[in-house]
Amino acid sequence: MKKGQLVENTELNNKTSINEFILLGFGNQKIRHIPLFLVFLLIYMGTMAGNLLIILLVALDQHLHTPMYFFLGNLSCLEACCSSNILPRMLSSFLTGRKVISYKACFVQHYLFGSFASVECYLLSAMSYDRYLAICKPLHYVTMMNGKICFRLITFSWISGFLATAVTQIFMSQSVLCDNKIDHFFCDTFPIIELFCGDTYYLKLFLYVLCSIFTFPPSILTLTSYIFIIVAIMRMPSTVGKQKAFSTCSSHLLVVTIFYGILMSIYVVPNTNKLNGLHKVLSLFYTILTPMLNPIIYSLRNKEVKDAFKKFITFFFL
Repeated sequence: MKKGQLVENTELNNKTSINEFILLGFGNQKIRHIPLFLVFLLIYMGTMAGNLLIILLVALDQHLHTPMYFFLGNLSCLEACCSSNILPRMLSSFLTGRKVISYKACFVQHYLFGSFASVECYLLSAMSYDRYLAICKPLHYVTMMNGKICFRLITFSWISGFLATAVTQIFMSQSVLCDNKIDHFFCDTFPIIELFCGDTYYLKLFLYVLCSIFTFPPSILTLTSYIFIIVAIMRMPSTVGKQKAFSTCSSHLLVVTIFYGILMSIYVVPNTNKLNGLHKVLSLFYTILTPMLNPIIYSLRNKEVKDAFKKFITFFFL
């Protein structure tokens, strides 16, 4: 073997032998770590408490054994999993100062994050379709949204979400790494791609197209459902009927708006060094604050959930 080829192969082996990453996160100023730890600990505790409470109420209260709350219970389960995928490791890094994450752990976190985001996209579309049937097709709702159909929609959402991210994971795992410093607080897709050797333009383009193929249909279904819902509500002659119909979908509409608003902001804002701080803030809202807000939104704007919570408090604590 020639000397030049030997040197080239040695460099390639060094690039591909990376077995851990360094998450740069929010900087190296240790004076911030304890305040950040306390803030994110409170957020994580609130997120878990709120979502687990929703799951418990849906499971125990007979009045919440409907398709709408079956989907809500799944959404709360998803939000709890999403927070647990990112926050515990972040909290640990604030306490110990250790920012290192293994290669396998990083890609597991990346895969789970992408899967949960994809599942939420499908799940929100299923929930919007449920609201469409309830408001626009009330006479056929019971037959068109029964237990079997709900189970199929939930199963399809979870399987599709995990399969969509698996394809992305396979392509990313085949790329050669030239660096191990991730300028983010978790293993997100595009910060990892920045570490790949060579030109990543076509890989990014491919991932954008792939994500669009998997997320565009449920997004269109969600948008279409709410267009029909809003038109149906506006055509109602009674003001009371309009208020009642709007109250049944206002919480979900707010959650959908927050989800897609932040998601589009992340991918519309150019991924440059100058805007890297903005990307981190938007990701912070998407991955950490949104899972905490969802149970609050559904609790404050939903009479059935508030009534179930009052019964729960009365039964267990009074």
